[in-house]
Amino acid sequence: MSRRRIAHLDMDAFFASVELLHYPDLRGLPVVVGGRTPAPQQQPDGSYLYKRLRDYVGRGVVTTSTYEARQFGVFSAMGIMKAAQLAPDAILLPANFLAYREYSRRFKAAVASVADCIEDRGIDEIYIDLSEHPEPDDLSLAKQIKQAVRDATSLSCSIAISPNKLLSKIGSDLDKPDGVTLLGMEDIPARIWPLAVSKINGIGPKATVRLQAMGIQTIGQLAQAEAAALQEQFGLTYAAWLLRVAHGQDERPVVTYSEPKSVSRETTFERDLHVVRDRAELTRVLTQLCERVAQDLQRKQCKGRTIGVKLRFEDFRTVTRDHTVAMPTDAPEVILDAARQCLKRIPMHSRIRLLGIRIGKLSAWSPDHEQDPPVAQLSLY
Repeated sequence: MSRRRIAHLDMDAFFASVELLHYPDLRGLPVVVGGRTPAPQQQPDGSYLYKRLRDYVGRGVVTTSTYEARQFGVFSAMGIMKAAQLAPDAILLPANFLAYREYSRRFKAAVASVADCIEDRGIDEIYIDLSEHPEPDDLSLAKQIKQAVRDATSLSCSIAISPNKLLSKIGSDLDKPDGVTLLGMEDIPARIWPLAVSKINGIGPKATVRLQAMGIQTIGQLAQAEAAALQEQFGLTYAAWLLRVAHGQDERPVVTYSEPKSVSRETTFERDLHVVRDRAELTRVLTQLCERVAQDLQRKQCKGRTIGVKLRFEDFRTVTRDHTVAMPTDAPEVILDAARQCLKRIPMHSRIRLLGIRIGKLSAWSPDHEQDPPVAQLSLY
């Protein structure tokens, strides 16, 4: 029986690194990607005029940041205005998701040329089952995969190889950036147990707080915790899982294919939009979200039947409504029409902070499906 070897590969500061390919003069500087700032303006001498964090006004969030910006405490999902307080001179760039998706495709194709048993975990990370790979040396194999990624993208990644997904997920973050981490079960006491419990994927902020209240700060302390105490706090199933993962136990397979359950897109506005006075902007965004959901469906070769709308109002109240169409669809016009039906059922008494579109009840696309009937462009409601 072959030795189980599972790798986790994580691209280093992926979005920011792609931006640095386009703006190489920013290398080594604190750079933040996010918000809706305009793209840098090229000057007659070929240089670019960049926006600084201190100039930003709005409530956008950080999509990603370079390691230089992270040294100031700027991380993804942070509000840009807060980031500006920490690093006012950092460069601010808009996100370019078309470029990120293209580089995501490139790095995954490069990895597949070396080892093709891959579980896609998102735009910038994958798991790889290397158990049957003919190269016996983990370090050589990791370097081979990293070089393939660099040749295809000019970007660096960090990779960990261990007996399971749990340890490899943790390990790929230990030696960033451009790291290689090799872990065995014998390495758990020295390399895993000193880490905070929040480093385990599946222990979220609420569970972390409850564990800390029990005096459990590290994975090692969790591994030594009494099962009865954990069960009292978390219940039998979760308590048993906590003890297993604290000892590095994880039997999950690398899943090379899974059916998507839903596709969604949403956007938070820079300012709260008025239903009447900002109708044109709301209609534009609604139409754009429906088009992007349709493109996602077409790329995944899926169609869906249940279209949902999500609204968050200025008081942070969130409302959702669903509408099911007769035939599975990936047509933006049909999705837009269904979204309109949903919006009719939502009282519009407040300004809108967030708008989202979701489609579920997905099925694989087939050329034999009937074509969706054309529907005219529609207003917001």
